[in-house]
Amino acid sequence: MVTNEYESIFKALADEKRLKILAYLNQNGHTCVCKLVEKFDLSQSKLSYHLKLLLNANLINKTSEGKWNFYDADLNQLKNILSEETINKLFIK
Repeated sequence: MVTNEYESIFKALADEKRLKILAYLNQNGHTCVCKLVEKFDLSQSKLSYHLKLLLNANLINKTSEGKWNFYDADLNQLKNILSEETINKLFIK
């Protein structure tokens, strides 16, 4: 990985809301953006901003189904950059 990739990863991980979104996706899997808006009580635009940073860091995956986008945590990417102990503390409760 080049420096810019690491910068985007650590920027994405440096925010409590994004960590909570990532933990939720890791625990719940394939989740509609509509459910994330409800769960985190964020406006669509604010949630989209956080999801974009997580996507740019390759920490989550997005799939489109009809008019809805669904998101999943990318556990392989997390394992590439964080220890298993850190992943368990942050994302698995």
